Amino acid sequence: MSILIKSATLVDSKSNLNFKKKDILIKDGVIVDIADTIDTNANQIFDFENLHVSKGWMDTSVSFGEPGYEERENISNGLLTAASSGFTSILLNPDCYPLVDTHSSVEFLKKKSLNTTTKIYPIANLTSNSNGKDLASLYDMKLAGAVAFGDYKKSIIDSSILKIALEYTKTFGGRVVSFCQDEFLSQNGVINESIVSTEKGLKGIPHISESINIYRDIEVLSYTGGKIHIPYVNTKKGVELIREAKKRDLDITASVSLAHVVFSDKDIDNYNTNLKIIPPLRSETDSNSLKEGLIDGTIDYLTSMHEPLNIDTKKVVFDHAAPGSIGLESVFGLMCNNFTLEKTIDILTRNKSIFEVQDQEIKVGSHADLTLFNPDKSYEFSINHIDCTIICETPKIGPYAKKMCENISKITNVNVENISIKATTTEKLGFTGRNEGIAAQATATLIRK
Repeated sequence: MSILIKSATLVDSKSNLNFKKKDILIKDGVIVDIADTIDTNANQIFDFENLHVSKGWMDTSVSFGEPGYEERENISNGLLTAASSGFTSILLNPDCYPLVDTHSSVEFLKKKSLNTTTKIYPIANLTSNSNGKDLASLYDMKLAGAVAFGDYKKSIIDSSILKIALEYTKTFGGRVVSFCQDEFLSQNGVINESIVSTEKGLKGIPHISESINIYRDIEVLSYTGGKIHIPYVNTKKGVELIREAKKRDLDITASVSLAHVVFSDKDIDNYNTNLKIIPPLRSETDSNSLKEGLIDGTIDYLTSMHEPLNIDTKKVVFDHAAPGSIGLESVFGLMCNNFTLEKTIDILTRNKSIFEVQDQEIKVGSHADLTLFNPDKSYEFSINHIDCTIICETPKIGPYAKKMCENISKITNVNVENISIKATTTEKLGFTGRNEGIAAQATATLIRK
């Protein structure tokens, strides 16, 4: 099988071919030639306008659902989405059931990507059944292909468990993933504790809920040695603590989600549940610090924090909405809006070896782990269907639904037949249940023109 990539601009800040236009010939998955022009017959030829190529992109935090929650997203569709979004490697969270706490469960995930464009690198559970008390069979899962160990979005409450985990994984080079959000300080919180949470009447999560755990983790890491990864850093203080820890030559890595870089708590207008995530969106000052940390290398990775959910879990009042959002599809576009193209590619391709992902250079003899893209490509979408839900305790919208649909049709230019309006209650819960107000949510289906 041979593939010829024509007139592609290479993007790799560490290569002497950076931003040079080349032809690339691949045979049986290996790069066999790179030249200004290659004239040869190939089974496949990629020759597109403004074609760019880089090393394959990696995402360090992706959730699908399979096994157990296939209604969210199965692995097959998830890998297709990841590949279409430019990612050739993903670290898959143990966000499923049964959990990933045995040798066989790791093997199951690894086998799912044997013949796919995007490869799965499983993060296994740190504790059995994610109970936070008993370490899982970490070394056995390492042998099966696990690249790190952590209970998905659950903080390590017991410091002795963290100490033992770091000491044990040090013996075989494993890395502990520690989600830093103090469960007692963040209890029942749904949004960043700030003037925004006060204005919206929502219980806040204080920024110290992160920093207090990061500080603890750094001190335990300093005492034990080992390797630790802090996912979803979301505060300025968190960035500062990690920066200082790296100056002490501690083996600590960190990631930040795209949402935390691009958005802040001020963007949660009209109680938009799509922006309800854990950890919560923080202040603009925090977002700027996260961006600076990515640029100077304090933060090692940017992740989509892709976490598909049942739509019904979002179409409720903010308090009761499930935290999470999809993100794989929007990473590249949003990054290019916030970073230079060179820095975007650098962030998406750096430090792969930390998680045992082979970093294949774009050179003759290397395995062709490549991402092809057009950085200037834009798409135009139109609204195909709108589904609205009005949330109030005693809804009586029947007599008005038709007129409401007509008004929405005039505003959006969507056929009235493609607009639906329904109502629901919150069963006495929240401000709508107390008859203090009304909320509305809408979901739109978009079609690319």
